[in-house]
Amino acid sequence: MSFLFNKTNHFNIANLVTFSNITAGIVAMYFIQQGDFFTAIILAWIAGGLDILDGKLARRFHLSTEFGIQLDSFADFISFVIMPSFLLFYAIKPDGGAGVLIAGIVFIYYIISGLRRLIEFNLHQEEGEVAKYFTGVPTPMGAILLWVLYLLHGYGIITNLYILLVLVLTIAYLLNSKVKIPHP
Repeated sequence: MSFLFNKTNHFNIANLVTFSNITAGIVAMYFIQQGDFFTAIILAWIAGGLDILDGKLARRFHLSTEFGIQLDSFADFISFVIMPSFLLFYAIKPDGGAGVLIAGIVFIYYIISGLRRLIEFNLHQEEGEVAKYFTGVPTPMGAILLWVLYLLHGYGIITNLYILLVLVLTIAYLLNSKVKIPHP
């Protein structure tokens, strides 16, 4: 079992938790396409818990590596950028024609913004270091904001497609903004 705590092993305990995060995000997308948003959201929250746990394990057992940093960003991209974008896109069900095209462009912009944010974060991240604050909205927080939009739409509070899309654009912009968010 010592391999689970070996920093040079790509399948150490921290990375296994990150792989589980990726799995939760991918399986959530399956449930979204099946129309089972409740199960997808449960899996998304599990992915969020795993995202917190992998970092704690990496720091606690000194398992932080460049591989782990890159793997964590890939997990964030799947679980906190692509999956919540799919959730909201499928939930708002834009009608055919211009609505689908515009919504598609907005969500592609969100996904590219999330990817850019993760790449920029990795370029400025050092192994084992934890910043005092994030510059720009972190992708897990962006995902939570998309889930809030999902709830606002689901409860009939925001039903206009274009208002929802403007809010998605705003969140996408904030991912790469200069806004300072304290690191927990």
